[in-house]
Amino acid sequence: MNYDVIIIGAGPGGIFAAYELMQNKPGMKVAVFESGHALNKRHCPIDGDKIKTCIGCKSCSIMSGFGGAGAFSDGKYNITNDFGGTLYEYIGKKRALELMHYIDEINLKYGGEGTKLYSTAGSQFKTICVQNDLHLLDASVRHLGTDINYIVLENLYKYLEDKVDFYFDTPVHTIEASDNGYVISAKDSIYNCEKCIVSVGRSGSKWMEKVCKELDIPTKSNRVDIGVRVELPANVFAHLTDELYESKIVYRTKQYQDKVRTFCMNPKGAVVNENTNGIITVNGHSYEDPAMQTDNTNFALLVAKHFTEPFEDSNGYGESIAKLSNMLGGGVIVQRFGDLIRGHRSTPTRIEEAFITPTLQATPGDLSLVLPKRILDSIIEMIYALDKIAPGTANDDTLLYGVEVKFYNMEVEVNEKLESRYNGLYIIGDGSGITHSLSHASASGVHVARDITK
Repeated sequence: MNYDVIIIGAGPGGIFAAYELMQNKPGMKVAVFESGHALNKRHCPIDGDKIKTCIGCKSCSIMSGFGGAGAFSDGKYNITNDFGGTLYEYIGKKRALELMHYIDEINLKYGGEGTKLYSTAGSQFKTICVQNDLHLLDASVRHLGTDINYIVLENLYKYLEDKVDFYFDTPVHTIEASDNGYVISAKDSIYNCEKCIVSVGRSGSKWMEKVCKELDIPTKSNRVDIGVRVELPANVFAHLTDELYESKIVYRTKQYQDKVRTFCMNPKGAVVNENTNGIITVNGHSYEDPAMQTDNTNFALLVAKHFTEPFEDSNGYGESIAKLSNMLGGGVIVQRFGDLIRGHRSTPTRIEEAFITPTLQATPGDLSLVLPKRILDSIIEMIYALDKIAPGTANDDTLLYGVEVKFYNMEVEVNEKLESRYNGLYIIGDGSGITHSLSHASASGVHVARDITK
């Protein structure tokens, strides 16, 4: 039970850390611990027929397991420092971009060849957005699609499975510093390692906070993003998505001067549930295979909330709003935009009569009973702003699913190596509060692996 390196978490940070360790030092003894299932055992029971809503599985196959929460995402790897985290503040902008391009090469090598790389560089829409007081962020984005993303993960696992010891369905309880490195307790066993990489993702936020308290690792409060997922006919945004695929658009509201942004755009995709620590929220997927595509496009509209003293629990604030949605709707609530602005609760009949077919079976309801007024006002103002560059966004039948919450871990204090105050204890990925995307989390894994093996 002695290892050179133990990696906690088999999300993108953990996977690419293991990959790079094996590339640079094939003889190194490495173990990966994951609280969720192996990739081939990750199956959400919701089938839309017998099981229509989340049943609260002990381990959510959408959020946990090999590949992390990104395994069934739409597989968008944004190559940019403009969003997706603040990794560049620790390792430098040039190195961060180099690592993201390196991740892109690996994805192409392991099954992503033939997928398209989109870019906002030189796009006419940048000018159109500015003319309408909207701001299109710069990025190159590799869209794998949920289906191809799964294939890439399968191939990466095949490469690693006989080189690394994987412990699935094995949550780690504690990490303790020892004279020779670290002692890891998981289930009923003890494991020793010289170096430890912690990459537990957003779903491991509560566990990460506990570990930082036990080891007295400094942290600071991060933000929480709260909003809705918008679903509308794909042709409304086709002129944007055909050229850019993922358009990150930011708007500053006139009423409150709050920033609202689009996030995770899924052309011809589907809206899905996700379970974070027992709380049901909403997300979106999209596919590269035309046979799996829908007639709708979905994306999130999120308002970032930062808190100052004396309040520090930003995630707790987001959880309380999500719990209210779960209490009123038994899960996710859906409402027509026309009903929302008229102060009407959406009903099953109104949803059925709409000129759009929902891709997620959610409870028709009233989001104004869930979202704080300031956040809801900002979202409504953003929808009208987007309607100027994508006419039809503010149609009565546009669907709003709530709530969508992006939880960010407390930002953990690490150095330029992404190493905590303990020598050889690295904290990476979204679990560190530093990265917020597949590309940044993956790059952080490669960064620490190179530091360990250099």
